[in-house]
Amino acid sequence: MLKIIERIKESSDVSLITLTLPFEKRQKSRQRVTLDNGNEAELILERGVVLRHGDFLGTIDGQVIEVLAAHETVSTVRDQNTHSLSRACYHLGNRHVPLQIGDGWLRYLRDHVLDEMIRSLGLSIEHEEAPFEPEAGAYHKNGSHHHTHSDEH
Repeated sequence: MLKIIERIKESSDVSLITLTLPFEKRQKSRQRVTLDNGNEAELILERGVVLRHGDFLGTIDGQVIEVLAAHETVSTVRDQNTHSLSRACYHLGNRHVPLQIGDGWLRYLRDHVLDEMIRSLGLSIEHEEAPFEPEAGAYHKNGSHHHTHSDEH
């Protein structure tokens, strides 16, 4: 079985193997995974590592794997009123909800209780299938990262 042992800075390998995972699984540093080509692999990374869309991983035998964020069922809130979006971010953050924030929008994993709270703040929600790439948080241990917050992946 292929063993994935490290995150690497970048890759010039044009024949990359990809691994598509939802956010929940990108937070687990030790697990068995199925690569996009159907092969099984074992993820054996340093504990506490959160994988991000576009990260590169190295295997014990020198292969390179690119991490992709899976499409998930998310709630997206779009509003040009920064005060309204800021209030929503405050209330979601107060509940420790992983949150993706972009210009004029925010996104979280779909949850009907959170949706009702957001609606009570006067905002509307769009349910969609999209990659979910939440903020890393103030205490993340992954160091600097090349990720940019964009509505597209």
